[in-house]
Amino acid sequence: MGYTREEILKRIEEENVKFIRLQFTDMLGTIKNVEIPLSQLEKALDNMMMFDGSSIEGFVRIEESDMYLYPDLDTFVVFPWTSEKGKVARFICDIYNPDGTPFEGCPRYNLKRNLKKMEELGFDAFNIGTEPEFFLFKLDEKGEPSLELNDHGGYFDLAPTDLGENCRRDIVLELEEMGFEIEASHHEVAPGQHEIDFKYSDAVKHADDIQTFKLVVKTIARKHNLHATFMPKPLFGVNGSGMHVNMSLFNEGKNAFYDADGEMELSDTAYQFIAGIIKHATNFTAVTNPTVNSYKRLVPGYEAPCYVAWSGSNRSPLMRIPNSRGLSTRVEVRSVDPSANPYMALSVLLASGLDGVANKLTPPSAVDRNIYVMNKAEREENGVKDLPATLMDALIELQKDETIINALGDHLFEHYVEAKEIEWDMFRTTVHPWEREQYLTQY
Repeated sequence: MGYTREEILKRIEEENVKFIRLQFTDMLGTIKNVEIPLSQLEKALDNMMMFDGSSIEGFVRIEESDMYLYPDLDTFVVFPWTSEKGKVARFICDIYNPDGTPFEGCPRYNLKRNLKKMEELGFDAFNIGTEPEFFLFKLDEKGEPSLELNDHGGYFDLAPTDLGENCRRDIVLELEEMGFEIEASHHEVAPGQHEIDFKYSDAVKHADDIQTFKLVVKTIARKHNLHATFMPKPLFGVNGSGMHVNMSLFNEGKNAFYDADGEMELSDTAYQFIAGIIKHATNFTAVTNPTVNSYKRLVPGYEAPCYVAWSGSNRSPLMRIPNSRGLSTRVEVRSVDPSANPYMALSVLLASGLDGVANKLTPPSAVDRNIYVMNKAEREENGVKDLPATLMDALIELQKDETIINALGDHLFEHYVEAKEIEWDMFRTTVHPWEREQYLTQY
C-alpha cells in the first residue's frame, strides 16, 4: 500500500503520533533506528536526516562517516502497542551518501540492485513467502532470558500444552493491526517453538516485513514476560528454527514458474532457477546461515536440510516444490535460518536462480528418497553434495563464487567476510563448557 506525504501527516495527527523512528538494517541483520520528535518529520521527509555511519557494523570508516536516511513512504506504520499519550510511528529507510548516491553497503539498496538485474532478464516481480520460526523462553527474576521454556507443546498442539498460544495470538493481533495478512500460526515441533506465516509479497516489502515481524514478536513476548529468540539452534537435542523461503518469478501478472504442459507443471524457467540454486547452494550458505550457531541446526535428524538436492515432495533435501500450481507455483529453499539478514539472503538466492535462468542451466535429477538414510557413497552416486559443516567452511566456499560476490557487491562482501572471520575466530579460541566437561578430569 502506498502513502502520500499528505496522507501520512493526516494519519499522524489522527493517531496522536509524537515520535518517529527512522529504521534501517545493518550488515548483520540488526535493526537500527534514529528516533526523532515530530518537529523533525518534515526534515526527515525531505531526506535531510543525517547520522554517523562509522558507528554501524560494516558501514564506513570514521573519516567518511556522514550518511543520510531516505525514508520509504510506503513503509509508514504506527506501532499499535505504543502509548496513547503519544504513539510512535516508523519509516524504513535506505542509506545514501552525502553526494546523493545510494550507499553500496546498505543491504536494502543492494537487494534493489539485484532486482534490476532480474528486470533486465524480462521479469517484473520476485515474490517471496517465508516461514520464520522462533523460541519463547521465560524471563528470570532480573528480566533476563532464561533457558526455561514456557511450554511442553509439540507440532500443532493446543493449550493447555501450548502455553505460548496467548502470546502468539497477541502477536498475530498486533501484526494484523499493522497491516500484515496472517495465513497461519501454530506451535512447531520443539517445545517452546512457534511459527507465524504471513502472506507472500514482493522481495523488498517481504524483507521489510521480516524485520518488522521480528521486532513485533520480541516486543509482545516481553509483555508476556517471555523472551523470543530467532537464534537457529538454542537447545541441543531438539529441532532448530528455520526460515523456509518460497520464491517465484512473475512477469505481467503471470507466474513464470508455471507451465500447464511442463513436467510436474513446471516451466523451463523454473527448472533453470532450481539449477542455479543447486549450483550455488554451498557458496551462498555463509549468507543464508550466517552464525556459528547456524551450523548446529544443519545436521541430520532434526528436519533441517544438510544436503544439496531438490525434490517435488521429499522434505529431506535443501529444496522442494510445494504442490500448489498456477499463480502459487514456487520453489522452497529450506536451509535458510531466521538469523539471516533478509535483504542479503534474498539477494544471493535471487542471483543464484537468475544465473541458472540466464545460462539456461539444467538441474540434476530430483532426489525423491529420504537422503538422511543414504550413506555417503549413495549420496555421491546421486550427485548430492553436503552443505558446509561450519561457518568457516561456508566462508571459504563463499569466496570462491563470483556470482554470489557480485550479488553482495564489493562493500558488503569484504566487510561481511571480515566480520564473520572475526566471529569464527572468537568461537574457535573460546574454551567451551563441553570441553571442560570432557577433558578437565580425564587428562
